[in-house]
Amino acid sequence: MRALAYSDFGAAPVITDLPTPEPAAGEVLVQVRASSVNGFDLGALGGFLKGMYEYDFPVVVGKDFAGVVAAIGDGVTSVAVGDAVFGVVMRPTLGQGGFAEYVAVNEAHGLAPLPPGLDHTRAGALGLAGTAALNAVDAIAPAPGETVLISGATGGVGAYAIQLATARGATVLATARPGAEAAFVTALGATHTVNPDELAMQVRAVAPDGVHSALHLAGDGEAVAGLLVQDGRFTSTVHFSPARSGIKATTVMADPNSTTLTRLADDVIAGRLRVPIAGTYPLADAAPALTAFTEGTVGKLAITV
Repeated sequence: MRALAYSDFGAAPVITDLPTPEPAAGEVLVQVRASSVNGFDLGALGGFLKGMYEYDFPVVVGKDFAGVVAAIGDGVTSVAVGDAVFGVVMRPTLGQGGFAEYVAVNEAHGLAPLPPGLDHTRAGALGLAGTAALNAVDAIAPAPGETVLISGATGGVGAYAIQLATARGATVLATARPGAEAAFVTALGATHTVNPDELAMQVRAVAPDGVHSALHLAGDGEAVAGLLVQDGRFTSTVHFSPARSGIKATTVMADPNSTTLTRLADDVIAGRLRVPIAGTYPLADAAPALTAFTEGTVGKLAITV
C-alpha cells in the first residue's frame, strides 16, 4: 500500500510502499478514503512526542481517518466488512496512520459509523479536532451570555470550538488578524475578533473586567489566563498550566470515543456544525499539505486517498 511515512527522527516524510496491515484481535482494517492534518502530526514528525509514545518506524503520518471496513480481526462485532466508518487512530505506538491506503484501528476506541449524509472528506477532517474542541468547551462549560476567549481560533480545533461555544449562547472573542482570518472566525459565529498581537488591549475593550472563560489552543497561555475574571475558567489543549492563582485551570486531551464521534457527525448532518476545510490534497501531495499547515492556514487541510 502507499503511505506518507518517515523512517527515523528528523527524516522527511515521503510516499512509501508498505505492507498492508493485518487486523489483530479487536481491530478493524479500514480502507482509507480521507484524512486531515493536525498539530499532533507535526509534533510526532518533529520527535516532540518522545517519551510519550514509542515510535515504530517507519511511522505513517495522520491521526484522522474515514473510509470503508476492508477486514475485521477476531472478536470484532460492532462493524462488518463494507461498513463506512470514521474516527481517530488510537494505537499505543506511533506507526500506523491515516495518510495511507489502509490502517488498522481499535474497535473499542476512536471508531464510529459514518452516517449517510456525511462524506468521507468532511468526516476525515472531523475526528481529532472536533473531539478536542468539544472536550475543551465541555471543560469550561460556558453559560448563555458568558464571554469566552478562544486563543488559536483560526485552526481546526478553534474553528470547531467557536461554533460549539456559540451554540451554547456564549459571546465568543476569537483571536484573528484583520482580513481573511477575521472574516473566517466571524462566519463561524464569533461575536468579536481580537488581534493576537494586541490581545490584552482588544479583549479589555470588549470585556473590561475580563472574560468568564478561555480556551488556550495556541499563543501565550499566561497572557490568556491574565484576561480572566476572578474564578474564571481556563483550559488548554496544549498541556499548559498557568501560574495565575484564583482561576479554575484544566488541561484537555481529546477523547474520541464512539459517543463523541457520533454526536459530532450528527451535528454536521443537522447543519449545527460546519467542517471548515480550507484545502484538499491527494495522498501524493500530503507532504506539501504538512508544509502548508506549518505556514499557517485557517481551518482544516484534508487529505484524500
